[in-house]
Amino acid sequence: MPSLRLHPDSRCSAVTHIEVNIARPRADDLTLSYILVGKIEDVRMLPVAKPKRIDELWLHTCFEAFIRSASGAEYYEFNFTPSTEWAAYRFDSYRTGRRVAEEITTVRIETQSGRDRYTLKASLELDRLSRFSPDVVWHLGLSAVIEDVSGAKSYWALSHPSGKPDFHCADCFAHELS
Repeated sequence: MPSLRLHPDSRCSAVTHIEVNIARPRADDLTLSYILVGKIEDVRMLPVAKPKRIDELWLHTCFEAFIRSASGAEYYEFNFTPSTEWAAYRFDSYRTGRRVAEEITTVRIETQSGRDRYTLKASLELDRLSRFSPDVVWHLGLSAVIEDVSGAKSYWALSHPSGKPDFHCADCFAHELS
């Protein structure tokens, strides 16, 4: 189970640790369970709403996944929130050609919360990703934006490039999935 690292320029008093459990229950499915450890009441989370696609989710607490094949520059970005709202985008290459990934029509999000532990589980149907085959090697970038109750944000990822947080950077696609 990979752990996300806090960006060196970020501070976070609410969360001490984030892990992501990656599962493929079937070849065409991907389930990501983001597990936060810390003072969960100090994390600002929007209330649960009707599951729907919405933009700019990274402005508040948001969990993200970036997926690309090992051989290409095209990639997908997924955003998942505690409110169960979500987003899916497709890029031609690094931050270029962004468009809504219309082929993704739903993302199942489940949450579970306790005093010192919070889990968000997002389930994706990979067969809907155009130009991606489930039998090739994929690279995942896993990340999170955590907003505390004061409004301060911290940035977490498997790997960070030097400089400011940039989850789109190729260095962040640090987990190989076959």
